[in-house]
Amino acid sequence: MEGSGTPRRRSPATALLIAVLLCAGLVLWLRADVEGPHTSAGTPAPVDLRGLVAATTRTEVRAAPPDRARERVPSGQIVHPRRTVPVYDRPGNGGSAVAKLTPDQFGDTWVPVVGRRPGWVRVLLPSRPNGSTGWLRTDRLDHARTSSLVRVHLARRTLELYDDGSLVGSWPVAVGAPATPTPTGRTFVLGQLTDPQQSYSPVIIPLGTHSESLDTYGGGPGTVALHGWTDPSVFGRAVSHGCVRVPADALDALRNVPLGTPVLIDAD
Repeated sequence: MEGSGTPRRRSPATALLIAVLLCAGLVLWLRADVEGPHTSAGTPAPVDLRGLVAATTRTEVRAAPPDRARERVPSGQIVHPRRTVPVYDRPGNGGSAVAKLTPDQFGDTWVPVVGRRPGWVRVLLPSRPNGSTGWLRTDRLDHARTSSLVRVHLARRTLELYDDGSLVGSWPVAVGAPATPTPTGRTFVLGQLTDPQQSYSPVIIPLGTHSESLDTYGGGPGTVALHGWTDPSVFGRAVSHGCVRVPADALDALRNVPLGTPVLIDAD
């Protein structure tokens, strides 16, 4: 009980141990924004995350390696960073951190895997330029698989939804007008949100790709999305600013697609 007994003086050895522990705690506190440590063979050194741009739909990562297989269907493997992690331009101890990936954007951040090395995965990024990729260490990630796949055919102006390789549905859609085309290549479902200021769609599904002709959509970052539309006469036409406008039943089906699901947009 406080106030009872006789105070005892700490021994020199005890005082030294306490000082060491306090110093260790201070170092850990100072390193709270430093991702690491990674000092074993084949792994990069610690990275100060504060100096890295976050790879989000609002940013550009010029040093991110481009996707060289933009027409290939990903495996369906997806990953989620449990905390903010560095993004590297290549795996192993020769790589450089070019950005960081945060655990949430429009909800949890799930990105598709498009390459692997021991202890590493290559993923698609949600930032500009379109087709950006980066390498992440696997021990900082949650791993899952999506059986869904979305295909958009621009010339045919149709959207197809697959589950485990089987066609769930196909719908006529509106795609980008000639002056504001929908970008091609593989991307992914970045989020799902409801915007009460918009009357044209009960839900908007942002993708990890952007308009290449417009810097912004109404003040936003020019993020391409799947969303509904109130006038069904637009379906089957190239009339949008780059987004893909879908019928109500297609939107209902797409609402069940997991975050990180690959989306392939081709010119066919």
